[in-house]
Amino acid sequence: MLTLDRVYQAAHLLKSCVRKTDVIPYANLQSGCELYLKAENLQLTGSFKVRGAYFKIANLSEEDQAKGVIACSAGNHAQGVALAAQRMGISATIFIPSIAPLSKVEATKSYGADVRLVDGVYDDAFGAATAYQKETGGILIHPFDDPDVIAGQGTIGLELLDQIPNLDAIVAPVGGGGLISGIAFAVKKLNPACKVYGVQAAGAGSMYYSHQKKERTCLEKVSTFADGIAVKVPGCTTFELCEQYVDKIVTVTDDEVATAILTLMEQQKLVAEGAGAVAVASVLFDKLPLEGKKVCAIVSGGNIDVNILSRVIRRGLLTTGRLSELTLEMLDKPGQLREVSTIIADAGANVTKVLHDPSGENTDITGCYLHISMETKNKDHFAEVKRVLEVAGYRVISG
Repeated sequence: MLTLDRVYQAAHLLKSCVRKTDVIPYANLQSGCELYLKAENLQLTGSFKVRGAYFKIANLSEEDQAKGVIACSAGNHAQGVALAAQRMGISATIFIPSIAPLSKVEATKSYGADVRLVDGVYDDAFGAATAYQKETGGILIHPFDDPDVIAGQGTIGLELLDQIPNLDAIVAPVGGGGLISGIAFAVKKLNPACKVYGVQAAGAGSMYYSHQKKERTCLEKVSTFADGIAVKVPGCTTFELCEQYVDKIVTVTDDEVATAILTLMEQQKLVAEGAGAVAVASVLFDKLPLEGKKVCAIVSGGNIDVNILSRVIRRGLLTTGRLSELTLEMLDKPGQLREVSTIIADAGANVTKVLHDPSGENTDITGCYLHISMETKNKDHFAEVKRVLEVAGYRVISG
């Protein structure tokens, strides 16, 4: 059974082995709320997951610890379990889905765990982990559907009530539901007036649909680059806790998450992974009733693969209109490129790439297409660039 006393016990135990992460004011956000960020991306192992994993393993009996621990994870829980096991001298076998970033896999190995990759997503890794547990008798450390794991994550809620007086709302990422369940349980017990909102990726909205239907819902597939919350079905315990204590769950698109990651990097100098940025994305894109409220968004993790990060930055630039692309149809004659470049430069944009494409069968034989990539200030600026090109007589056929 999860109790408030258990959450306090977790907070006491974890004082010596995890960080009480900073709360950072988000001063320049144009969203109408007073926003703070709980920087769990700066936690040990780069994620909040070490809280629940450490508390769970520390409370195992000596007999169970001797059996070794088993876990399944997209990477963050894996690192938390591996670190806790290493510090306590316990063997750890971790099953990780093949979609997990290489950086998370290598980090887990660095803590001395036996890592086994499984084709598919988290749920496939969970199946392999449970089969191995039955075979070996090891202790399975569930990433979210366990009272002690939930209690460990709930220590974030205790910290927030201490760090931010008169807090009106907390916005947290949701995958299987361990983080938001722990936070919501602790916060609602101590301050029932504080709202707790959950955010999922639109392509992995298992808790969102479960919350809508009032019953646990299993998705046929999940599709999101936010691998840390790519879960097909929420936990039994976490679903019940969310139904009782969470006020609302919303979803954000991958493009919105990419924009949030880019915004956090530029404005707050924080690196967040996809799962870690969904809460901020929901605030940036006005998914929740937060105007005039004092709000904290949980930046739950920062373990993003650098190769994914470069793609995310590009997608974020495209989504916000700071990287724009258009195609012109025009006559293929000397001086055209210079004239187009001059028009774009005079409008305050910067051309970064040009591709000349000779005419196709449906255009004039002397025509061509000009594909242009450019840096612009925002979508309104891009619209103005298109307008001045059209005024100059050029035909914009895409962009």
